[in-house]
Amino acid sequence: MELRTLRYFVAVAEELHFGRAAARLHMSQPPLSRAIKQLETEIGALLFARSPAGVSLTPVGAVLLDEARPLLDRAERVRTRVRAAAGTATLTLGILGDGTDPGVTRLAAAFRRKHPGVDIRIRDTDLTDPTCGLRAGLVDIALTRAPFDDTALTVRQLRTDPVGAVLRADDPLARRDHLTLADLADRRWFQFPEGTDPAWQSYWNGGTPREGPVVRVVHECLHAVLWNGTVGLAPLGHDLPANLTAVPLTDMTPSQVVAAWNTGDTNPLIHSFAEIARAAYGR
Repeated sequence: MELRTLRYFVAVAEELHFGRAAARLHMSQPPLSRAIKQLETEIGALLFARSPAGVSLTPVGAVLLDEARPLLDRAERVRTRVRAAAGTATLTLGILGDGTDPGVTRLAAAFRRKHPGVDIRIRDTDLTDPTCGLRAGLVDIALTRAPFDDTALTVRQLRTDPVGAVLRADDPLARRDHLTLADLADRRWFQFPEGTDPAWQSYWNGGTPREGPVVRVVHECLHAVLWNGTVGLAPLGHDLPANLTAVPLTDMTPSQVVAAWNTGDTNPLIHSFAEIARAAYGR
């Protein structure tokens, strides 16, 4: 019984929905279903009752959930202690967005000063997973943007940024000093792939279902605007190509820059990182 498979099981058990669990784990549904089937074969009993009404835990599944949660917590503590004993403390950081943000630069310098012996591993992620792989255990902490499903996650706001509509420079709306979401109601917007966190998708679509090209990374978003005249949203203050511009949206909730990690993770480096980040972004 592998720890990764137990993480998959816990995700399904908490979501009671394979599609949502797959999105939470940043993976497709078929391999998740196969992993659960293999786990049930290994145990010799069904863990979930599947019906047209949905998914529910069987009595065996409920017992495994009670055992799996503390086991995964214990495994994380063991990993942290072993790394510390070996003198090779590491912290895996997921980053979503612009790595040239001055807040990131200040944070990196401050963290190195306080923890010069810690090896920071960076996982640069695309726009389909705002948690940067936290739920799948791929990172220890994420620098990202809210909103997203924060179930079982601790989220600390670091900064808020106003948001603008990204348009081609020759678009008539680009000459405006500001816009509202209603001004863009008849435009096509970029979309994220199926399975992307619904709260995240809704925010970047201005709270309304939209139609438009599917994108995964910022570069694709910019090209969707350039080639197709698609409307995109972006935090203001970020550099854009000369043929694109961002016009402030007066009725758009500001974008939150946040640090996020798995609730209950006792790794002291994570909590130190969060405190240093708060100071670095608060300047």
